[in-house]
Amino acid sequence: MEANGYIAIFKSLRKGVANSLFVRAYAKYSIMESHPRGRDYNFRLCTLLLAIFISITCFSQEITKETFLYAEKDGQELKLDIYRDKTASEGMQPCLIFVFGGGFKTGSRDYEVYIKYFNHFASRGFVVVSIDYRLGMKDTGAPGIFDTKPLQNAISLAVSDLYSATDYLLDNAGKLGIDSSLILISGSSAGAITVLQADYHLSNLHDIAAELPRDFRYAGVISFAGGVFSKEGVPDYKRGPAPTLFFHGSADKLVPYKQTRFMNLGMFGSHALAKAFRKKGYTYAFYSLKDVGHEAAEFPMSEMIPETESFISLLMLEGRTLMVDIDYIDPTRKPEMKVKPSDYY
Repeated sequence: MEANGYIAIFKSLRKGVANSLFVRAYAKYSIMESHPRGRDYNFRLCTLLLAIFISITCFSQEITKETFLYAEKDGQELKLDIYRDKTASEGMQPCLIFVFGGGFKTGSRDYEVYIKYFNHFASRGFVVVSIDYRLGMKDTGAPGIFDTKPLQNAISLAVSDLYSATDYLLDNAGKLGIDSSLILISGSSAGAITVLQADYHLSNLHDIAAELPRDFRYAGVISFAGGVFSKEGVPDYKRGPAPTLFFHGSADKLVPYKQTRFMNLGMFGSHALAKAFRKKGYTYAFYSLKDVGHEAAEFPMSEMIPETESFISLLMLEGRTLMVDIDYIDPTRKPEMKVKPSDYY
């Protein structure tokens, strides 16, 4: 079957998702140039995803979990859990790495709120990996705009550990059945900051990213209420960032929806990042969850899975630069997590 045939199949499959996607949302679209990797890349991805679709529709799923030690740092064993569908067809599969939330002071890789998210994507043919990382804010007070060193240190520790986990997966990709060109990173709250920061450092070839091969790039980033810490004002990227999906509540007081800054120093949230991505023409989708608090770090993982799948299929199948801003308004949902840093730490 030609590549266009695979694309047509998945467009029809995605149409049902797209029709439900905007029931409660207002969307603005811009579609730019074709993907530089071209038709051969699209054909390989379409073939892979068609195989995944066939496997999930023709066979029952049995999700298994295995735990591996990926590093030891500062006297701490860092482990990762791998979720996969035992009945999936053999061959290299895309990988989705997840980084948990908890303000860099608490949290766990197997927190029950995340399990539905893990199992769903494992059942779709992904190798889902949830990782430990060092909690740099565990014994510190609330971060402040004039005392950012503890937060900077915590982010650096988490990013370094994410890179180490990624390096472990790259080294063991053959044994684990992972397609090393299709590794996406995803995170909640502190984990969302970590994945956005990791792609930011990697795109700018910062020293902290030296642990990964110079030509390695993440295939995508999924952020549930995250941001990027920058000393240089609104984050800029020497190499274009990975296609990025942002979910963020406009009433979030813990991780800024827009930005918290002093001069060029500050935390830049999803609104500021999406604006910068649009200006540069980078691929992204931004779900601005109106009047929603920090609960946006969790509920989209269970309630907005179709939107997440739609983004993944768009960036994989279409191969085009997409810039999507969605004002998502759900009048039935009231802000729940009104916490701010001083309440949390």
